[in-house]
Amino acid sequence: MVGMYLVSDAEFTFEIIRTLNFKLFVIAVLLGVAIALAGVISFKKASTTVNPLKPETASSLVTSGIFQYTRNPMYLGMALAILGFAILLGSWLSLLGVVAFVLFIERFQIKPEEAALTECFGEQFIQYKKHVHRWL
Repeated sequence: MVGMYLVSDAEFTFEIIRTLNFKLFVIAVLLGVAIALAGVISFKKASTTVNPLKPETASSLVTSGIFQYTRNPMYLGMALAILGFAILLGSWLSLLGVVAFVLFIERFQIKPEEAALTECFGEQFIQYKKHVHRWL
């Protein structure tokens, strides 16, 4: 996010109206927090781990609640919050922060998590992946 701020002073701005940028920022952040929190609550209800560094310790595959619509609500929520920050900054270049986050989290977190979940839950996870998108 620091990088996003540093490039936000560049000439590639899309400042619609400062108050509109702020309103869109608030909406994106609140929506992101709500989606991420819904994921955490679903994990807690299922009494399984929320720790993304230890997906192999999951005691159950959560497919209800927000997980009916996205396999990664916490990462989706983070991406929306980062998008909100980019909107607040009003720079086209700061949108690269959102793209960088998505590419990084896909490569270094989501794909390893999915491999671990396939190992733990096998066909159940494979079928779930067929019906629910990674992001939306």
